[in-house]
Amino acid sequence: MMQAFFITGTDTDAGKTSIAAGLLCAAKQQQRSTLAMKPVASGCEMTAQGLRNSDALALIAQSTVQLPYSQVNPYAFAPAIAPHIAAQEAGVELSVADLYRAAQVVLQQQADFTLIEGAGGWRVPISATEFLSDFAIALQLPVILVVGVKLGCINHALLTAQAILNDGLELAGWVANVIDPNCARLAENLATLQQLMPAPCLAEVPYLPVASAEHIAEHVQQACQYVVKQ
Repeated sequence: MMQAFFITGTDTDAGKTSIAAGLLCAAKQQQRSTLAMKPVASGCEMTAQGLRNSDALALIAQSTVQLPYSQVNPYAFAPAIAPHIAAQEAGVELSVADLYRAAQVVLQQQADFTLIEGAGGWRVPISATEFLSDFAIALQLPVILVVGVKLGCINHALLTAQAILNDGLELAGWVANVIDPNCARLAENLATLQQLMPAPCLAEVPYLPVASAEHIAEHVQQACQYVVKQ
């Protein structure tokens, strides 16, 4: 049975891609077919094949269904800046309609476990009038929220969860991803999130000096089983 989710984060560098890659890796280990998409990516490097984004490549590495790079990451920009600014500078007009059409190619592959990853946080502009959250609304997929656990994450997590729910989408759950190895009162912060977040905690991923997909998969196996069975 195909399951697809939109994965977002509380902020830039919350660890969306690392957690997404770990979930895909865990799904592969559970003998499920996997596929992921990063529709818009800034901070790409020029290669002999064209612009390539390290996040998109990490998702491709954990996808058992292989698509051309241009279908996994149709909008790639070199500067590591906000997507709408990067698009303007490149002379590209981003729209929810175009992103939606591109996503349908991925979703039509009918992989057992598909992730479509946003950029930055929830309310990231893609133009003067539209946001990446509008794209998520158009897709009507349940959302997985990656909480980058650091000082201030409780506020970021609660506001993001509220925005997702207010946009009429299902918050399938959240993943606590410890990105600050020196986070003070870590246990207390996690307990507060567990108490106040309006969705289940799918997994707690400790700070990992080497956050490989395989290492993260060890911590998200149950999360992957839970969301796929929903």
